[in-house]
Amino acid sequence: MLIGDVARHSGVSARMLRHYESLGLVRPTGRTGGGYREYSDADIRRVFHIESLRSLGLSLREVGRALDDPGFAPAELVADLVRQTRARIAAETELLTRLRRIDSAEPAGWQDVLQIVALLQALGSKSPERRQRAALSSAEEAPVPVEALVEAVLSETDPSVAGALRWALARSGEAGLPLLARGLGSRQADVRTRAVRSIVEIPGDRATELLREALAADDAAVRRYAALELGVRGADEAVPTLLDMIVEEVNDVPAADALGALASRPARADRITGLLVDRLAHEDTLPPARLRLVQALADIPGSTASHALADLSQDEDRAVALTATYVLGIREER
Repeated sequence: MLIGDVARHSGVSARMLRHYESLGLVRPTGRTGGGYREYSDADIRRVFHIESLRSLGLSLREVGRALDDPGFAPAELVADLVRQTRARIAAETELLTRLRRIDSAEPAGWQDVLQIVALLQALGSKSPERRQRAALSSAEEAPVPVEALVEAVLSETDPSVAGALRWALARSGEAGLPLLARGLGSRQADVRTRAVRSIVEIPGDRATELLREALAADDAAVRRYAALELGVRGADEAVPTLLDMIVEEVNDVPAADALGALASRPARADRITGLLVDRLAHEDTLPPARLRLVQALADIPGSTASHALADLSQDEDRAVALTATYVLGIREER
């Protein structure tokens, strides 16, 4: 078979076949009377073998070794090709992600594209100062894609940078909430905590609903951050968790403040007072926890709380009685 016929049947151009011949990969075994290259069936099979090995990512040099070295062992080379392919896929995936993020920012011109790329690079910097500057300047120079901000805030370990990222994310509105919701379901506790702390800083009903869902989380830290913010937002569902925080002495002062904010309505104030008194009377509540519960009563308005404090001023625990008496005196002065 002549070179043109081989090219048509194999899909390998005549020019490439000549290149293979110059490298010694495949040599036509015959010549016609006119001096033209003539390929045997074995030569054509070798061409297909070369193309098959090239499709796996082998270089032409490696193809020659594989076909001509009887002692060639493919295992090591194939393992290396697997590593190279994975690295290439990772690089291409990263590029695709970056391009999608740039596209989502809807740049008006190449200057916007360049600014977005610069900010994305800065967010991935090893320097905390550079990451922080990128977060703080994101709203001024060019809009950083929300997906990039969420990814950055969920992985950030520096407290100052994390605060700047949460601020930047909050400025973008509710767009990042679906991605933050995924963060709440992460297997990593620190990622879950970063997610709920970011949601806390985003106003609006959608964020509030996510925080309500977070109250049912297995992660105690997530529940506590959600409860503190829900207390400020006036959500009654936060009360049990806030009471637990006071008893357990975990952010007990902010928890008491949140209960006070919730108790701004009289009906709520009476309910919260009743729950505080129940905890005080519970046999498992230790003296230090009882003292913190009395202190929390100080911020609950209304006569029901005052009556409860009057009763507690006669408590068997002297520290509880003195604290209740002191708090009651302050309330009466007011």
